[in-house]
Amino acid sequence: MAPSTIAVLGGGITGLSSAFHLSRRYPKTKIVLLEKSNRLGGWIQSKRVKVPIPGGDVGNVVLELGPRTLRTQSHALLELINLLGLQSQIITTPATSPAAQNRFLYIPDSGGSGLTRIPTNPLSLLFSRLAPIILPAVTREAFRKSNRPASSDASTSKEIEDDSIDSILSRRFSPELARVMGSSLIHGIYASDSRKVSVRAAMPIVWKAEGMGGGSIVKGLWKMRGGDSASPTITYETGGLEKLMKGMSVYSFKGGMQALVDALTERLQNTENVEVRLESDVKDVIPKNSGFEVSLPTSNLTASHVVSSLPLNIVHALPSLSSLPNLTTNPHSSVSVVSFIFPFPLDTIHPAGFGYLIPRPKSGYDAPNHSNPEGVLGVVFDSCSVASQDTPHGQTTKMTMMVGGPYGLSGLPPPEDTKLFGKVLFETLKRHLGKELPPPVHIEVNHRWNCIPTLLPGHLGRMEELKDVLAGGQYGGRLEVVGSAVQGVSVGDCVSQGRETGQGWD
Repeated sequence: MAPSTIAVLGGGITGLSSAFHLSRRYPKTKIVLLEKSNRLGGWIQSKRVKVPIPGGDVGNVVLELGPRTLRTQSHALLELINLLGLQSQIITTPATSPAAQNRFLYIPDSGGSGLTRIPTNPLSLLFSRLAPIILPAVTREAFRKSNRPASSDASTSKEIEDDSIDSILSRRFSPELARVMGSSLIHGIYASDSRKVSVRAAMPIVWKAEGMGGGSIVKGLWKMRGGDSASPTITYETGGLEKLMKGMSVYSFKGGMQALVDALTERLQNTENVEVRLESDVKDVIPKNSGFEVSLPTSNLTASHVVSSLPLNIVHALPSLSSLPNLTTNPHSSVSVVSFIFPFPLDTIHPAGFGYLIPRPKSGYDAPNHSNPEGVLGVVFDSCSVASQDTPHGQTTKMTMMVGGPYGLSGLPPPEDTKLFGKVLFETLKRHLGKELPPPVHIEVNHRWNCIPTLLPGHLGRMEELKDVLAGGQYGGRLEVVGSAVQGVSVGDCVSQGRETGQGWD
């Protein structure tokens, strides 16, 4: 029998996707979306600002305070875009463009200056400053014996069931490759320490390749080549968007990522069986024989089923759910997002490309006088990949710097002094690029506290344990816990989770 009332907790992208798909799957069921704040979308938020440009004109620029581009591989996300009718709002970045081809590292420990381009083919690798780090490590890896450690469980002779990104890259390639390449990648995705991130949760293809290659990642990837290009076994209503995305690297929307949130919000508010409640802070979720009682500040809501997309530590803080396992294991990273807008074309400001990442200092994050005192994780050259968002085209350059994560903000002015905070980081930007820059016409500083979960090794097993508990006992499979801390931090991961909620409830 279909649920009578479903409460969806949290109005971020996972909660919005959940409510959208549940309303389609159960058109006669009441769906109530509860969001604590006065807006929907969670960490997805776009802001349009007006800036002066030479000639007395005014530029109109879109800034992203959260995720800024989308990868093309998520079928669930393409389906959602199609169902919302957002096709005409899409802007794409071809895989042949400078933004896709040119990605850089800034390596302050290397003794060099400026940015180092990440090689994209064997020829470019031969002439790269990264060759001494990459070439020997990759060449030797295929001939290195399997070295996956044994489990620490004395009752079994099995190998470990997970590892950190840093550990697997260090033991298969080299500690220096793991530090320079691995830590940079994790800074860009998780704003976290690669020594703490689960390889099975964050980069499952690497773990799978090691297994398929008899211990060698290189051999495993060779065996797997082309295997992931097969058509999905699940049918998605993408409406031809997969064809549009062929040959593309990333995409966004003309009005920024906010377009996705706005379209979802409008659709839900105009769907007969959906009620959206803002400023509704959930205080508890109490299991009852017939379902759940959701406690709110001024009233209670009775629901036969519940989907929680709240952060796991917030779920743990709900008194009746605090005994659920593994809710407080994963820490979260905080990131300061600093946007710079210059009233000049991008070729006068930075090289054409996607941006650059910065690896973990050789001496570590906490060492005094390390090589990255401001704690910069990376910088995105937004105007190179989503220039068509801004008008007049080609007359402004926008860049976004990410700061904090495992570094914290101790090397910077107080976060509340956003003017000085941005000024200090502008000086840092000039040092990274190795050139003088004209003063920006706009600096936007936003602090995003506890925004990205760090999925520690063993994460998948812990989430399976949580799922098993929810499937039985007083929950009876009527409560589902989803979100970025459960099955992945990307927008595509979150949308996919929302699509899958409640599939076994009828």
